[in-house]
Amino acid sequence: MSTIGAISTATGEAGIGIIRLSGPEALNILNTMFSSIQKTETTIEDSRLLRYGYIKKEDEILDEVLAVYMKKPHTYTKEDVVEIYCHGGMIPLRRVLDYALELGAEPAEPGEFTKRAFLNGRLDLSQAEAVMDLITSKSKEGYRESLSQLSGSLSEKVRGFRESILEMLAIIVANIDFPEDEVDALNADALIEKNKGLIERIDHLLATAQRGKLLKEGIRTVILGKPNVGKSSLLNALLRENRAIVTDIPGTTRDSIEEYITIDDMVLHLIDTAGIRETEDIIEKIGVDRAKKALDTADLVIALFDVSRKFEDDDKEILKLLENRKSIIILNKWDLPHNLEKDRFEKLLDGQDFIPMSLLEENGVEPLENRLKELFYQEEIFANEDIYLTNIRHVHALKKAKEALEHAQEGLVASLPMDCIEVDFTMAMERLGEITGETIGEDVLDKIFSEFCIGK
Repeated sequence: MSTIGAISTATGEAGIGIIRLSGPEALNILNTMFSSIQKTETTIEDSRLLRYGYIKKEDEILDEVLAVYMKKPHTYTKEDVVEIYCHGGMIPLRRVLDYALELGAEPAEPGEFTKRAFLNGRLDLSQAEAVMDLITSKSKEGYRESLSQLSGSLSEKVRGFRESILEMLAIIVANIDFPEDEVDALNADALIEKNKGLIERIDHLLATAQRGKLLKEGIRTVILGKPNVGKSSLLNALLRENRAIVTDIPGTTRDSIEEYITIDDMVLHLIDTAGIRETEDIIEKIGVDRAKKALDTADLVIALFDVSRKFEDDDKEILKLLENRKSIIILNKWDLPHNLEKDRFEKLLDGQDFIPMSLLEENGVEPLENRLKELFYQEEIFANEDIYLTNIRHVHALKKAKEALEHAQEGLVASLPMDCIEVDFTMAMERLGEITGETIGEDVLDKIFSEFCIGK
């Protein structure tokens, strides 16, 4: 296998930047590049001992560095690994990496270090995916869940499911191989009960998927309303910064603005949309269409109405868009004279509460934050489960495994031939194996690791 190299720290200026090499030539490349401060040391041989010196190309010093060699198999990739700690600017990092590539290393593909860790048995596939989730986590809860899955919590659960299937398959295969010793009614009933219990266990895990999505991605929150009702002001107030342009001119926001905020470990993925109204402006109309489309994937809608303006058809359309959606109603500009037809509006709200707010006077943001916490904590979004499903690929594989098990259950109840039921149990095994990577194709692996950052 080739030796790969990459910059493993983020682009930009920093105190330290790291270059990582992995593969059989990693140590030879380091020894060619590295010149120790200690004149008595001509080469690096000891594993896990940090060395201080220079990276030199002939007589030119490229950077002053610390370097460490880590001997296989006790490394991230289970290969020989070298890390060089350079100054964090892109010029020294780029020059040192380019020299390593000249000496025989190959540029690492996105996620290739983690892919090698998977291929070499250091991690299974669900653990490898948890690495990227850990890097991109946006909340403490999401971070904890990623760390849990990296330690193997999901893998252990999936292995338990597969062991249950193997136990049932053993009985079925024995019956197929020795048809003269038919499975008696007691064994058939036992299989039905065991399979039923397994389906229930998978169902319980699948039930965590929605919570897991919120932990990983945040609560997708669309801010909706007519032009100039205060949507951008609300975004800025929640962010505590002037992220969106605020003017008195209706239609200033033409496209969606997306930001993340954290409220007591609860992450909101905020989407400030174009104002909902009938318009002949082609660009603004595109923005309105995108605002409506954003609702399709929203976990929550915050709808703003201006109490200083009369109730209009656009307001009515917005209320209609909120039907069957989790929403919070805000009546903004509460400090101004009220011209909204209160009785008509409250009738259309059909008993739903609203929050009075005056964004100009920065009044009402705290009640909104409290309402958000009540809304999601009461519904136990952060209930104390031992594990949450946070990856859509895992959800899909579990659903397919469950379908196969349900098909097998129907066959057992109907006393179908055991070779038919074996096919269903085998299919369930394969689907579960996709989660940990035991039964997955190279094309899927390439797709998964292509979404990683280079250097990890």
